[in-house]
Amino acid sequence: MIVRIEDLDRANSSLANEQRQLAALAALGLDHPPVEFRQSERFPVYAEVIADLRARGLVYECFCSRREIREAVNAPHEREVQYPGTCRELTVRQRAERLESGRPPALRLRTESPTYIVDDVVAGTHESVVDDFVLQRNDGVPAYNLAVVVDDAAQGVTQVVRADDLLFSTGRQMHLLNLLGHETPQYAHVPLVVGPDGERLAKRHGAVTLDDLAVRGVTPVDVLRVLATSLGIEVAGVERASDLVDQFRLSALPRTSWMIPDEWSHDAP
Repeated sequence: MIVRIEDLDRANSSLANEQRQLAALAALGLDHPPVEFRQSERFPVYAEVIADLRARGLVYECFCSRREIREAVNAPHEREVQYPGTCRELTVRQRAERLESGRPPALRLRTESPTYIVDDVVAGTHESVVDDFVLQRNDGVPAYNLAVVVDDAAQGVTQVVRADDLLFSTGRQMHLLNLLGHETPQYAHVPLVVGPDGERLAKRHGAVTLDDLAVRGVTPVDVLRVLATSLGIEVAGVERASDLVDQFRLSALPRTSWMIPDEWSHDAP
């Protein structure tokens, strides 16, 4: 396992958060080599990739807001929608008018809507149609889909295990890997951990970090044993994450979202 600091959004990233997260991994016994990549330090690398794609005629400026995109495809409540190509064929004059209005553009990858088959270890086979997705946000920050693809390739990642809310974007990443001449890793998208309301686990749900739980008398070992139970693993003798390895079975992994224990929520005494 490698740990990469994905701190593209500097407004919501800090050294304190990084240190807290690394300490949490250590407390659970999740060992890893020293951190080598911080995405905030790799902007020039991402810029070179975008420049290469632009030279190949595969990048264009997009002036659409998220609200405008959702309205264009009539999907106001969807978290992820396919971009309808609104700015794909703007004329030179139209682009100039938008720039003059002070509206900064994002950069999108020009595609022909290819279809990729994601053969996922956990989620099964999914068909993913690739739209013209964002490579760089309108504030100049590289997009997640670009950064993780470039970094996965640079770090020799062969297997990606992540939450299933990112399954939607996997085809985009496969397409970008293909354009850049890299191998596609194996994917395993696992169900999300959710709060008592069934929504993705967040701060509003109460004790969601090891520090929060410690205040309630919950130790890292307690957390590991709860996680072991969710995986169908016998908790006796579990002290560190490595103790889960021998008993882990992919077939026992939950195929639906898993809810945190009630006593960890805001409503618990």
